[in-house]
Amino acid sequence: MTTETVERPEVRDSDTDEGDKVFHYVRKNKIAESAVTGNMVEALCGEIFPVTRAPKPGSPVCEKCKEIFARLRQ
Repeated sequence: MTTETVERPEVRDSDTDEGDKVFHYVRKNKIAESAVTGNMVEALCGEIFPVTRAPKPGSPVCEKCKEIFARLRQ
């Protein structure tokens, strides 16, 4: 299985301004399709969203996606 990280903002209730934005792991073959057609993709953690941006090196990644991806690679 091939995956790649894409953006899905997660907003947390807190006293800070806008919350944290994190990127999720998504099947690589679905990313381009979603970016072109606007179809929704499903991240490893179960979040469903359209691909809107690509991550930059060092971008924060969803902890649930990281854990699931680590288990898949074993």
